Amino acid sequence: MSAAAKVTTDRHGATLVVKINRPDVRNCVDGETAGLLNAAADEFRADDSLDIMILTGAGDVSFCSGADLKAVDTLITRPGARESGPMGVSRITDLGKPVIGAINGYCTAGGLELACWCDFRIASANAQFGVLNRRWGVPLVDGGTQRLPRIVGLGNALYMIETGVLIDAEHAQRIGLVQEVVPEGNALDRALEIAEALSNYPQLAMRNDRAAALGGLTLSEDEGLVFEVKTHSETMSDPAMTEWLRRYAAGDRPPPLRPPQ
Repeated sequence: MSAAAKVTTDRHGATLVVKINRPDVRNCVDGETAGLLNAAADEFRADDSLDIMILTGAGDVSFCSGADLKAVDTLITRPGARESGPMGVSRITDLGKPVIGAINGYCTAGGLELACWCDFRIASANAQFGVLNRRWGVPLVDGGTQRLPRIVGLGNALYMIETGVLIDAEHAQRIGLVQEVVPEGNALDRALEIAEALSNYPQLAMRNDRAAALGGLTLSEDEGLVFEVKTHSETMSDPAMTEWLRRYAAGDRPPPLRPPQ
């Protein structure tokens, strides 16, 4: 896509970087932007050469400040909004591959919901998170009430949802909202580093582990254990696993991914 597009996509090996490109309005999302995010997710899902998607925002000021409140009607009337969510992707649950959030600056309202849609989040030190839409009576309708409690626990989620408090990256990491905090401006680079490592793993086992973890959230432990076995019905015969076990037996020990110091 051109640099003027409201959403840009760039390929880095097997990683697709999807960037909300409206820095002049803190990367808020209108109907056109939501449609482009939806198209990017479709591209990622359909392309077997892509293993990882990274969602981020242009510039260092904002990941996404939420819906464009001056164009809310375009979010509601966008074709497919009911199925995919007003912000474009929040109701998509069938990508089947990891999505990493690279969070820079403000991550608020619907932007926080987009971040929660990602599998996990890498935050720049200047990142800030909050349900700021609380001040205007705008509800969370892009999965925030469902995903945030699953990520940070009910008490932390209700604290954020009810108060509209704005928390910094350190606080967000402490409650599990983000998994790593890196120096300002480095979130995308670190996300790309992680994505490259993930792409080098045998994909079937990782994707099926991901599916089992997500699909088991609403199951009892006994049901979840059965679901896990069912999900991995084809994993043990994956040629990639056989090859990696051969390499292990031969003494090949790839270094583990480690968090930044």
